[in-house]
Amino acid sequence: MNIPQLKEGVLIQFNRVSSNKLYIQIYNQILSQIESGAFQIGDKLPTEKELCAQFGVSRAPVRQALSALEMNGYIYSRQGEGVYVKQNQQPAENSQASILEKVSPEDIVEARMNMEPIIAKYAAARATEEDIEALRRTILQMEEETRSGIYSPETDERLHIEIAKASHNDLFIQYMSVIANAMKQQEMWTFIRDRTVTRPDYRDTNFAEHKKIIQAIENRDEQEAMRIMAFHMTNLYDRYWKD
Repeated sequence: MNIPQLKEGVLIQFNRVSSNKLYIQIYNQILSQIESGAFQIGDKLPTEKELCAQFGVSRAPVRQALSALEMNGYIYSRQGEGVYVKQNQQPAENSQASILEKVSPEDIVEARMNMEPIIAKYAAARATEEDIEALRRTILQMEEETRSGIYSPETDERLHIEIAKASHNDLFIQYMSVIANAMKQQEMWTFIRDRTVTRPDYRDTNFAEHKKIIQAIENRDEQEAMRIMAFHMTNLYDRYWKD
């Protein structure tokens, strides 16, 4: 049962949520109401208790969603008073940046799960010695960063783009460029990433999977490169969307 929120005579209603990463759904629903104009700049959002009742969740995911909204500049909090809308402007509809900002993290992961294993297969089949040398340098850098307790999204991104370049398919290269830009433009992606793959347990596993992919490409093993990349992408999905 949905519990409506009354704001100056206007009924605002959120839907209950029920799946993993609840805070993402809560974030998206609140943001949608802000962007639609249901909440104007300066308006006070419902209290945490009211939001918990409407979404049918505990306080933890509500607080995570509010934290993400504040980090992305949509709301601000006043200690002891509540949370208020800071801005609700949307980018121009026709700009590429606008399109990329509207791509959801779910869309990004889904696209990568389906396309990158194929890209890895062609990389194993077509990589030149120059391509393989570039991959070796980047995986070595990732290894050094991992040993130092660092996760660098730039290094991770570069490795995947280099795999696409090794496929020698211009559309695959453009595809990876679009995906990389979408991850940079999509505000929620950074919030999720910083709570998953940057963790020590995920960071080490992330490197180990990348190393196996590069080894398969070096060995010209198309099926193995495709298999390990598919395994890596499935694990990426699990890390991002499962509690």
